[in-house]
Amino acid sequence: MEQTWQLSNPIIGIVIVIATFVLFYAVSYFSNRASKSVEDLYAAGGGVGPVTNGLAMASTYMSLATFLGVTGLILNLQVPFVMLWIQMILAIPLITIIYGTSLRRMGAFSPTHFVRERYGVTASIIAALFMILVSIMYALGQMIGIAVTFETLLGIPYITGLIVGGILIVGYVTIGGMSGATNNAAIQMVIIALMFIVPLGAIMKAMGGTGWYFPPLLYADMVPAMLEAMPSFFDYQYSSKWYFAIIPALTIGSLGLPHLAMRIYTASSLKSARQAMVWFALVLGLVFSATYAMGFAGVYYTQISGVEISSADADKLTIILNLVYNPEWVTALVIAGAISAGLSTLSGNLLAIGALISQDIVTTLKPNLTSKSKVRLGYISIAMGGLVSVLLAFNPPEFLTVSILWAFGLAGVTNAPLIMMGVWWKEANRYGAMAASVVGGILYIIVSPFVFPNIVVSGHALTDGMGLSGAMLCVPLSFILLIVVSYITNRIPALQKNLPTKADHKLIERIHGWNDVNPARYNSTFGAFLITAVSIAIFVWALMPWQF
Repeated sequence: MEQTWQLSNPIIGIVIVIATFVLFYAVSYFSNRASKSVEDLYAAGGGVGPVTNGLAMASTYMSLATFLGVTGLILNLQVPFVMLWIQMILAIPLITIIYGTSLRRMGAFSPTHFVRERYGVTASIIAALFMILVSIMYALGQMIGIAVTFETLLGIPYITGLIVGGILIVGYVTIGGMSGATNNAAIQMVIIALMFIVPLGAIMKAMGGTGWYFPPLLYADMVPAMLEAMPSFFDYQYSSKWYFAIIPALTIGSLGLPHLAMRIYTASSLKSARQAMVWFALVLGLVFSATYAMGFAGVYYTQISGVEISSADADKLTIILNLVYNPEWVTALVIAGAISAGLSTLSGNLLAIGALISQDIVTTLKPNLTSKSKVRLGYISIAMGGLVSVLLAFNPPEFLTVSILWAFGLAGVTNAPLIMMGVWWKEANRYGAMAASVVGGILYIIVSPFVFPNIVVSGHALTDGMGLSGAMLCVPLSFILLIVVSYITNRIPALQKNLPTKADHKLIERIHGWNDVNPARYNSTFGAFLITAVSIAIFVWALMPWQF
C-alpha cells in the first residue's frame, strides 16, 4: 500500500496558511496604497534600498521549487544537480554585470522595454509574446507547487487546492504591485531561510550528522555514511556534453528572465543595485546550499530506510523528511516557508506578465493612453496572467520543475541574445533581432517534448524536458541569426533607410555612460564573428548524437 504523506492534524496547517496570507495581504495593501503611475506599479518608484532589494531578488529567484521540485530532482539526478545549481546562482550577478546597470541608466521597466527602444515596435512585441509564455510557464510551476502544498497540508484534492491557492495568490499580487511584492519578498526570504535551514538541522541531527548546526555546508560529515549507503551518489553519470548544455539553458537563459531583471530597476541607484548583489549572493548561497543538503538527506533516508518514494511524491521530499523526523508543527512551518517561496516568485512572474501585456504590447500599440488607464490595464493584465497559470496547472507536467527549467531555455533563445548583443554590439539591428527571436523560439518549442513528443534532440527524456538539449541547439542559432542577418542587412542600401542607425549608436553610448558617440566603441567585427564561429561549433555539436 502506497504511503500518504500529509499532516494528520490539518488545523495546524490551516492556522499557518491563514496567518501567512493575512500578513502578506496587509503588507501588499499598505505598500501599494500610493501607486498612481506605472513606475510605482512595476518598479516601486525606483526607491528600494539594497538590503530589501537583495533579499527580494533572492526570494524571487528562490521559487517554491526550492522546497519541492528541486529536492525531488536531486532524488533523480544526485550529484550532477550541483552543476545545475551553480549556473542558476550566477544569474542575477551576471544580469547586473552584463546589462543590468546599462538598462538601469535607460530607465527601462523590463528587458523588453530595451528591445523596443533598440530594435523597434515589431521586435519588441515578438519578444514580449515569447516572454509572456516564459513567465506563464515559470508561474505554472509555482501554481502546481502551491496546489501540491495545500494537498499535503490540508489533505484536500489537488484541483481544489489549485483553485483556492490561485485565487488567493492572484489577489495578493494584484493588490500589492511591485512595492508590495518587494517588501513582502524581503519578509518571505527571511521566512524561507529560517523555515528551511533550521528544520534541516534537526533532520541531520536525527540522522546522526555532527554538522547539523550549519546544514548548508557541514552536511559533508555525512559523506562516508552516504558512500556506504549509496556508493554511486557522487558519480557524474552524464557525458561532458550534458554538463556543457547547462550553460545555454540556464546561465544564458537566466539572463533573459524578465522577472529577475525587473528587480534591477527597483533599486534607488546604480550603487544600490550593485550592493543588493552582495546580499542576494549571500542569502541565495545559504539557501541553495541547504537545498542540496536537503536533497542529500532525502537520498540518504531512502537508502537507509528502504522507503521508496513514488515519482508522484518526489516533489514532496522536503515535506516528507520533516514529517518523518520533526514534529508536525515544524512541518507546518516548513510548508509556510514553501508557500512564501511560491508567493514571492509568482509576484515577480505576474508583475512581469502585467508589464509585458500592458506596457510592451498594448501601450506600444496605443501610446496615447492616460496614466490612470495604464495602471488599470496593468492590474487587469496581472490578474489575467494568474488566471491562465491556474488553468494550465489543471493538467501539469510530471515534475513541477520541468516547466520552470524549460522556461529558462526559451528566455535564453528568444530574449537574452537580443539584449546581450544589443547592449554590446552596435551593428545588431531589428532584422537580425526578429529573425533570431522568431526562428530560434519556434525551433525551441518544436524540439521540446511538450509539443511534438516524437521530435527530440537528445532522446533523453529528462534532458529534453528540462530544455537542456533544445537550448544547446537553439541559443547558438539565435546568436548566429542575429549577427549574420544584422551584418548583411546593414549593408543593403534599400534596407538602411529603415534602420535608425545613428539613434541606435547614440542609445548604446548613453546607456554605457558616455556623453559622446565614438564609432569605434562596441562595434567590433572580429568579436561578432568570433561569437558566430563559436556558436556554429556548438550548434553542430548539439546536432551530433548524445551519449549518456
